[in-house]
Amino acid sequence: MSKTDFYFNKAIEQLHASKRLTAKYGVLTPLIKQLTEAALKAEINQYLEQVSSPNLKNGVS
Repeated sequence: MSKTDFYFNKAIEQLHASKRLTAKYGVLTPLIKQLTEAALKAEINQYLEQVSSPNLKNGVS
């Protein structure tokens, strides 16, 4: 698990403590980051499956 992983129970505790939802250290920031990265990874994988040229991932296997 990385430093930016989203933990639901921890987020609930932070919300009860009146922490901000967004911003640099907001409650939802790790979740937004994970969702964005997953969407981008899925998009690039789908694109690379459609392209016939090999070696487009620049070292990502």
